[in-house]
Amino acid sequence: MTRLGRLILWVGLLPAALAVGAQQPVELEVRARSDQAEFEFDEETGVARDPEGIIARYGDAEVSAQSIRFNRESAEVDAEGAVHLQRGKEVWSGERLRYNFETGQIGADNFRAGMAPFFAAGEGLAGSLTNEVHSATNSFVTTDDRANPGHRIKAKSLTIVPGQYIEVRGATFYLGKVPVFYVPKLRRRLDGLSSSLTFLPGYRSRYGPYLLTTYAHVFSTNLSTAVHLDWRQKRGLAGGVDLFPDLGRAGKGGLLTYYAYDDRPGTNLQGRAISNERGRIWFEHSAFINTNLSFRAAVKHQSDEAFVRDFFEDEYRREGQPKTFVEASQFWPNLTLSVMARPRVNEFYQVVERLPDISLTAPPLEIGRSPLYFQSESSVAHLRFQYAGDTNQMFSALRADTFNQVTLPQTYFGWLNVTPRVGGRFTEYVDDHGSPTPGADHSRWVFNTGAEVSTRFSRLWPAHRNRLFDVDGLRHILEPSVNYVFVPDPSTPPTELPQFDYLSPTYKLLPIEYPQFNAIDAVDSQNVLRFGLRNRFQTKRNGAVENLVHWALLMDWRLDPAPGQSAVSDLYSDLDWRIRSWLVLNSELRYDFDDGRFNLAGHLLTIEPNDRWGFGFGHRYLREWPGGGPDSGYDLLTANLYFKLTENWAFRFWHYYDLDLGHLQEQYYTIYRDFGSWTGAVIFRVLEDIYGERDYTIGVGFSLKSFPSRSLGTDRNVPRYLLGG
Repeated sequence: MTRLGRLILWVGLLPAALAVGAQQPVELEVRARSDQAEFEFDEETGVARDPEGIIARYGDAEVSAQSIRFNRESAEVDAEGAVHLQRGKEVWSGERLRYNFETGQIGADNFRAGMAPFFAAGEGLAGSLTNEVHSATNSFVTTDDRANPGHRIKAKSLTIVPGQYIEVRGATFYLGKVPVFYVPKLRRRLDGLSSSLTFLPGYRSRYGPYLLTTYAHVFSTNLSTAVHLDWRQKRGLAGGVDLFPDLGRAGKGGLLTYYAYDDRPGTNLQGRAISNERGRIWFEHSAFINTNLSFRAAVKHQSDEAFVRDFFEDEYRREGQPKTFVEASQFWPNLTLSVMARPRVNEFYQVVERLPDISLTAPPLEIGRSPLYFQSESSVAHLRFQYAGDTNQMFSALRADTFNQVTLPQTYFGWLNVTPRVGGRFTEYVDDHGSPTPGADHSRWVFNTGAEVSTRFSRLWPAHRNRLFDVDGLRHILEPSVNYVFVPDPSTPPTELPQFDYLSPTYKLLPIEYPQFNAIDAVDSQNVLRFGLRNRFQTKRNGAVENLVHWALLMDWRLDPAPGQSAVSDLYSDLDWRIRSWLVLNSELRYDFDDGRFNLAGHLLTIEPNDRWGFGFGHRYLREWPGGGPDSGYDLLTANLYFKLTENWAFRFWHYYDLDLGHLQEQYYTIYRDFGSWTGAVIFRVLEDIYGERDYTIGVGFSLKSFPSRSLGTDRNVPRYLLGG
């Protein structure tokens, strides 16, 4: 007999309703693949057929095939011809497959299955989707979803527990048709609680040939580990264990350990020989114990100041001097209490110890019903300045500091914002038998006042269009501001105070307001006007508003310059120009009006029109580092290019060219190969120091796409990631 469209079969099944004593038939829906198609159904044999395919659905399970036989008594279907069974995230396929809608029992002579990111195939499938245990023989597992996988694990037997793990016995790993290695038993978890083994082979002039290995394992959602075992021909064996606990509300962090018996440790900055036994123990933890209480801690001990530079170059570039501290912060709507301790754990670093430093901060708060606002920042700290390498040279004090200020924000004429302020700071120093002037206690009073005046203008050109710059409508926002700060001479000048929080050399424009200016011990007189001008041009791209141009200008006019200062500061310019959505220019300038020259110039042009190629070109110039002398600056050119040669091959290079020395300071060349389900890369690097000594490195890396060793595009900003460390 022939039926059109859909057919609803009432099958004598006993579903969950039987558990409460109610016998109720289960509705099984059968339909053709197309709503307009026909299929044949024989009520006597229970067989439905359609060469184009039919679909049987019951609950969250769906079977599609060219022919499906129904057994009303057992609720089982026997499907043939391009069979697909889908339940949740699982997909099973084969030419013939048996499935019981009631028990979840499944069976097949030959099958294929998908449980992303894994795919499996084999013979003699038996198991149940209800109790979630399946077994098969003569099987293989892969993360490559192609018909002919580039890699696979062939096994004598296979056990699958969906959502939990895949286990193979008698497993041989194949690359293409080439067997690589054999293991008697291998289990891979499907819930992310898995293990992985990473190899990074290579050669470096300072190491010789090397092999860096990492075995990572996730024991549970609360604990993962990484075990490192590294060999460097010139330096010897090294290794360590990392632990990464996740304690839920109690926070998460990590314990990193690494030890090396270094055959060539070299010398430290003082020219002394470094011990062969080198290592580190780093601990970090952070937690939001509740919504208004946070905790952070870091303890970073290492054997010598060159250890991280020698073995973990990437970490060294991010943080040259690792910090040790413990900090807890309690937040209230109008108050924040912070307690911080910062001891010195590495005697070769210069550190200001804070044992402890307690601060209480109140943001601007309205005073009653008045237009006035009050803000405050107070702290009490026991401070000890420890010089590098010599624990006998230090000075210390107990310091209590409080800053309080009243502001009066007002708006005139509906567009002019004026915020006058007046405040004061009192600081008390109690000698702790280590002051630069032994036996002397210090008190300091500081008065401050001033006002900030700002406004905002905008204009809209909704009909303006420009195809060259991808402009669809234009809005200009102009925000000029003037900030005046006056601080008379403190009662005690900074030269008579112990300098714990002091001014560090920087090419940036320092804050002039309190409490943003937080070098407490360096507070001195000020009489300055800061002029600011912020420009934004906005347009509509891809249905959203985007900053076409963002340009900020800042400059100080010092009405009473300090010794060594000019009346007018450098002009600071910071520009981001998104010429097109794929073409961006970033610019940073610092111009000295007195000498008529740039003290800082940085430009970066980035071009990324598509995923096939991208180019970046930059220039960075610093005349001299503040306080560092005429030879402390630099003049660098940077260039990087990414080009996808074919669908499977790509190339990237990075160059850092030193214009002062006339050589390539750093060179990186990387070749990528896409092997389908995994990728490979070879990187070549050349470093040349100021003395002309070159360091060559070549590294090799492989990564499964399903389980990448690094996030996509990591090497765009960190080209050395394939070199380890």
